[in-house]
Amino acid sequence: MKYLQNAFELYINSSIHVSLAIVAFTLITFLKYDQEIDKDLLFFIFFASITGYNFVKYAGIAKLHHLSLAGNLRFIQVFSFLSFVALVYFTFQMEIRVLIATGFLGLFTIFYAVPFLGKDKNLRSLPGLKIFIIAVVWAGTTVLLPLINAEAYLGTGILVDFIQRLFLVIVLTLPFEIRDLKYDDEALGTIPQRLGVFKSKVFGLFLILLIFFSEIIQNSFSSAEFLAFIIILLVSGILLWKAGRDQKKYYCSFWVEMVPVFYLGFYWVFTHYLPQTPF
Repeated sequence: MKYLQNAFELYINSSIHVSLAIVAFTLITFLKYDQEIDKDLLFFIFFASITGYNFVKYAGIAKLHHLSLAGNLRFIQVFSFLSFVALVYFTFQMEIRVLIATGFLGLFTIFYAVPFLGKDKNLRSLPGLKIFIIAVVWAGTTVLLPLINAEAYLGTGILVDFIQRLFLVIVLTLPFEIRDLKYDDEALGTIPQRLGVFKSKVFGLFLILLIFFSEIIQNSFSSAEFLAFIIILLVSGILLWKAGRDQKKYYCSFWVEMVPVFYLGFYWVFTHYLPQTPF
């Protein structure tokens, strides 16, 4: 039992789970726009996500404690290095247009962690900016990259999908910010720090309503696709509403980050096994 628990913790802490969530969102974009799934791009995004997340989470720790790393952290270091090697390989499989777009998104990740605005000052430290940087990178990676890769026309509909995904990521990030209230420096100016827990939840539900009505206005989807979309908005809203300062250990890091995987599962099942009635 302890072995399984350690394996699960490594699965979460090594950023495999969150990276699979990003891949799941990306797959939804492929399916929604009826694009051929590019496995190389999915692997590229997966290993880039692991590398980026672990760089943000562990680079500082490794620098300070490189001579006395805990066993799990050493494993994560080795795993991150191997993921980076895999990322380099898949980088050479990408088209230049994908790499250029990835470069812009990668700059957000680097400047999010690296102090470039003076001592200990990075994008994360700028008041209120953290959640929006995360949302832009997620939305850009999971909506724009697959379509840029496919040379699809980036029209108004795709812009709406990008904004929807950005808003949904903000909603899914709010439970993390609520959880971290007791740890975050007040100078970060996170949404829960500024609005309080209750108003932050109301703000998140307002974003969900905007996502819902923007989907209705688009009027270009099937009933099965819409059903999967509605279920995920409901699940996201419930998870946000139930989030508190004191959460179970894996409430956010497993269940909230599982939402994109649930979305992909519902989307695939409903679009394959339910009648496709156009709206």
